[in-house]
Amino acid sequence: MPTPDLNLLLTLDVLLSEGSVARAAERLHLSPSAMSRALERLRRATGDPLLVRAGRGLVPTPRALELRQQVGQLVEQAQAALRPAEAIDLGQLQRTFTLRSRDGFVENFGPALINRLRRQAPGVRLHFVPKLDRDSTPLRNASVDLETAVVDADTSPELRTRALFRDRFIGVVRADHPLSKGPVSLDDYVAGEHILVSHQGHVHGRMEEALQALGRTREVVALVSGFSAALALARGSELIAMVPERHTSNLRAGLHAFELPAALPEMTISLLWHPRMEADPAHRWLRQCVHELCSDGAAPL
Repeated sequence: MPTPDLNLLLTLDVLLSEGSVARAAERLHLSPSAMSRALERLRRATGDPLLVRAGRGLVPTPRALELRQQVGQLVEQAQAALRPAEAIDLGQLQRTFTLRSRDGFVENFGPALINRLRRQAPGVRLHFVPKLDRDSTPLRNASVDLETAVVDADTSPELRTRALFRDRFIGVVRADHPLSKGPVSLDDYVAGEHILVSHQGHVHGRMEEALQALGRTREVVALVSGFSAALALARGSELIAMVPERHTSNLRAGLHAFELPAALPEMTISLLWHPRMEADPAHRWLRQCVHELCSDGAAPL
């Protein structure tokens, strides 16, 4: 098989973007005849006509529509890889970044992150938005710049990731709850009434699986979509919450935390971003700021 001419990727990207041989030729500073020859080479390489005449214009084939986003991303990545890294003047940087995370992240890490940004880059604005699902489309379409998540088999393989810190689940009750008096046994734990945090509304969580392996069950009387809501219910009732320890440290002020009698595996919270932002100097600086403030061993916030 002959080695493909990778220069054709840029030509294909421009052709699919413009939908016109003449406009693509003008954009690439080529003659219309040279662009027509390039289109013929692309047709031979892909085995598809790509652009076909419809009236006085050209329309893309289904194969061309399929290639459009893929080729655009390849060209973006190639251009980013070949672009020299530029030093940025943080004092003059004017930019808005959007960070998507579960509740608890802003309360624990947001103040320190904002303070650092105000000191180093006062022209930078940070938008925090809630993470309601695991869909990576916001990262792909650039409506979100960074995201925090537990990386697993459902995480899109195209995303870049960097571990921030490890966390574990703990039990939480109000300060004068009977379970706050000493170590909590498995019998004491399952005898209580519980709050289940389920972002997707599932009624079977990690603890249910752990207890099932021990031949035990617990009674879940409240289902909520976030850790803040779970802690609010625990603060004002006899209910028992289960939340990640470090992720919710500032949210748990005044509450009693205890070791779970049925231990769950630790998890790693990671930072995620789309590869199109890999080489962007300002984005790289922000990623480093988040990592330094949140990573294991970081100073207390």
